[in-house]
Amino acid sequence: MAKFKVINLDGKQVSEIELSDEVFGAEPNSHLFYEVSKFQQINRRRGTVGVKNTSLVSGGGKKPWKQKGTGRARQGSIRASHWVGGGKAMAPKARDYTYRPPRQVRRGALRAALSLRAKENALVILDGFKLDAAKSKQAFDVLTKRLKLENALVIDEKGNTNLHRSVRNLAQFDVLPPEGLNLESVLRHKQLVLTSAAAKAIQEALS
Repeated sequence: MAKFKVINLDGKQVSEIELSDEVFGAEPNSHLFYEVSKFQQINRRRGTVGVKNTSLVSGGGKKPWKQKGTGRARQGSIRASHWVGGGKAMAPKARDYTYRPPRQVRRGALRAALSLRAKENALVILDGFKLDAAKSKQAFDVLTKRLKLENALVIDEKGNTNLHRSVRNLAQFDVLPPEGLNLESVLRHKQLVLTSAAAKAIQEALS
């Protein structure tokens, strides 16, 4: 079990917390980062294309003219791909790009990312993060002036609505509940801020 300092909103140490080496002391793994980042990005791809092939274009059920005797080339439908208004030959179809790596890979990538931030001394653990009201300016002042942070992801329980409503409007900061923690958000920010309650919840989920 590794020990981490727990500080207050003024940056002063108030206690210590012990967290599992399995979650906060794992070795960084670039391959896990790649697999899970690819999973998150590719699942945002909609894969919707609206091109119609010959069978999907309406009309053209009747043969435009008889097969022989007209002197013109034989035709089966005015909705064939070489006609104006016809279907697209070999049209691309809507497809599902969803990719989901195994659960152990997803959890392993999160453990490695948390451990990387801890190793870089970019992991800040607070005893709590309570705000009087949902005001972005107040949250910004706490994060930048009192905690001296520049670009951070804040994790706290979903019930702390004032914090979530305040931080989500800030350009260089983001906020998530412990159950919403994901690799892309962790790697996108230089620092990671956890409340002690959130740190315990994450440890329990990933152990």
